[in-house]
Amino acid sequence: MGALRPWARYGLLAVAHLLALGLGATVLQALEGPPALRLQANLRAELATFQAEFGACLPAGALEELLGTALVAQAHGVSSLGNGSEARNWDLPSALLFTASLLTTTGYGHMAPLSAGGKAFCVAYAALGLPASLALVAALRHCLVPLLSRPGAWVATCWQLTPPRAALLQAVALGLLVVGVFVLLPALVLWDVQGNCSLLEAIYFCFSSLSTIGLGDLLPGHGSGLHPVLYHLCQFALLGGRPLPQGMV
Repeated sequence: MGALRPWARYGLLAVAHLLALGLGATVLQALEGPPALRLQANLRAELATFQAEFGACLPAGALEELLGTALVAQAHGVSSLGNGSEARNWDLPSALLFTASLLTTTGYGHMAPLSAGGKAFCVAYAALGLPASLALVAALRHCLVPLLSRPGAWVATCWQLTPPRAALLQAVALGLLVVGVFVLLPALVLWDVQGNCSLLEAIYFCFSSLSTIGLGDLLPGHGSGLHPVLYHLCQFALLGGRPLPQGMV
């Protein structure tokens, strides 16, 4: 591609990107379509059973209206499920997780401000907090890069590696370090502490958080011995990080 003109190179990259998007969408459609249809069929069956048993006691459309209201509230992180002894939706740990997801651009989508004042505050908070977070990451990089480069330089000198091979070895070592410390180790802790999530789900959550994808299907649960906000704050302190599993409740 070095001999191509810039616009031709851009066109090829754009086409390759679109092909990758199409391939990903096709694979996900094949993998996720059948489970989604089965879940939808089960939900309709449960609804039909409920209406057959209790439909005579409810006005027409009352159940659909109630479910619609509950789903709208759930989209904003508000749930009426459980009893009154459970933590509120905007308690301090939940608010900390929300602000952490703002400053790391993870954006799980599990909570959203309801008031106009809350939305305005989020805009101002993110506008000021994101540059500060980037400054923190830059400062950490300035401190950590020389420290993490020393073992690679020592190995390159001892093994008499060429600069390209030394750079490749250093990249592989740093990649393994990040995967081990910020994906596998936290996933093992989550798997043990949460108790009701699989190891794959824990790894999936840690990866989506560390990469700031934050799909929001797995979110931190309450009542655990280790609150996931602690994990997020440790990540943020070390890597400028990212935030843990509420699908894991």
